[in-house]
This record gives sequence, C-alpha cells and structure tokens, in this order.
Amino acid sequence: MEPIQAFEIWDSEYETTYTAHIQKNGSGWIGWIHEYPKVKCEESTQKALLEILENTLYDTLEADWEAWDKQIEEDIKAGRLDRLRKEALEDLGAGRCKDL
Repeated sequence: MEPIQAFEIWDSEYETTYTAHIQKNGSGWIGWIHEYPKVKCEESTQKALLEILENTLYDTLEADWEAWDKQIEEDIKAGRLDRLRKEALEDLGAGRCKDL
C-alpha cells in the first residue's frame, strides 16, 4: 500500500480545521477523518475522495449540532438548566460578571 497522505479541510462555518487522511488502495483511494470515525469512504480518484470526505464531514457535523440543539431544548423544557440559570443571574446581580 502507498503511504498515508494528510490534507486539511477548513470548515468555515465552524471555523475549524480537520485533517483528512487518504491512501491509494489498489486502483482507488480510501480516506478517513480520525476525529469523526463515521467519516470514511472509498472513491476512484483522489479529488472525488476529498470532495466526498468534506461533504460527509459537513453532514456529520450538522447532524451532531442538530442532536446537541435538540438535547439542550429537552433539558430546558425539563428544567435541568434552571439551577444554572439562577446561579448566572445571581452572579450578574452581584457584579461577578464582566463583559467579554
């Protein structure tokens, strides 16, 4: 097998760089992103592989953020964040907060 190559994928929406690892595999290419094990694929060309990896990464990040948003909404509705809200308002009222 050929050596593994690394390519950076810049995600402008989340302002984060991810590293795609790709490798020639027979007549095609395989690729993956370590930070997101679900992001892996095989393609016939290096260009197609990098494009699919980037799209799959974006879709995976979107799904993760949507799940996180849903969980926060459920926690708010269930009152799981009420204590934190109360503490934050107390800190604000007592002058223990500063503008960022």
